[in-house]
Amino acid sequence: MDENTSVNVLQQHGIKPTANRILVVKLLAAQRRPVTLRDLDEAILTVDKSNISRALSLFREKHLVHIIDDGSGLTHYELCLSHGSVDDDNHVHFYCEQCHRTYCLYDVPVPQVKVPTGYRPSSASYVISGICAECSKKMKP
Repeated sequence: MDENTSVNVLQQHGIKPTANRILVVKLLAAQRRPVTLRDLDEAILTVDKSNISRALSLFREKHLVHIIDDGSGLTHYELCLSHGSVDDDNHVHFYCEQCHRTYCLYDVPVPQVKVPTGYRPSSASYVISGICAECSKKMKP
């Protein structure tokens, strides 16, 4: 994602584009998988961790990032491809127990779950755990 696209994405979500926010959005777009605050901090040496964290909080509030709980105990962030204030790009995630990475399975939608009368779900998270394709190749049959 180039700088102009990053600025447009931020503005579409009602976020003032600052140099730090542009860097965070560009890196999130480049990752193509959910990343932790630590991953971002290690990749962006020119911005301190607290500024990255503040940007992520604002992005979450404005529906620009999803927070993924993959069961690893770490919070993962991914760029949200939704349009507006409703997260309409929900998809399944895969957590690899070998390499400890979380992957987006964009072509696998979160299954519909019928909840009891009176419950009002606002979001859903679906994480499958196992061994990713890359780690599977490295394992002996």
